[in-house]
This record gives sequence, structure tokens and C-alpha cells, in this order.
Amino acid sequence: MNAGVNQERLMKVLLGPIISEKASIVADQSAQYAFRVEPTATKREIGQAVELLFEVKVDAVQVLNVKGKAKRFGGRLGKRPGWRKAYVRLAPGNDIDFGGGA
Repeated sequence: MNAGVNQERLMKVLLGPIISEKASIVADQSAQYAFRVEPTATKREIGQAVELLFEVKVDAVQVLNVKGKAKRFGGRLGKRPGWRKAYVRLAPGNDIDFGGGA
């Protein structure tokens, strides 16, 4: 682990896993897991945070920005905020279980 990165910062980088049908398919096919991440997080920080929290070896990280949708609230126009998503590929032999049960 890089000594230059604050461990407290790494604990705040991941906001939560994305549990969806698409994320489940990607996880089964290519050992990639989707996370909602802090908008200022870098690929290196995301990889180190996953390694720290889940005790796995990260192979690669892909990051994308999801734009907020324009919506109508009654007669007014509004916009949902944008957010950042990361797909984390694990090294062979590593696995993350979000189910926690059967």
C-alpha cells in the first residue's frame, strides 16, 4: 500500500456497491464489481480502497461519470445530480460477496 495516501481518505472513497442486474452479469462473467465512488476519487485511490476494505487483489479499475437526468417536478424543470461509478476488476482467484447469506 502506498504510504502517501491517507488511510482515512481511502475509507471515504467508496460510497457503496451498485447492486443491479447489469452489475451482477458483469460480476459473473468477468469478475468486475461496480461501486458508487466519491466524485474526486482517482483510479489508484479506488483500487487501494477496495484492496483495503475487502482484502482482495485489484487487477484494473475503470471509472465513468454518470450525468444527472433532467426531470420535471410538477411544472418546474429540475436536474438530478451527476455521480461517479467505478468498475473494479479483481485478480484471478479473488471474490467479493455482497450477499452475505445462502
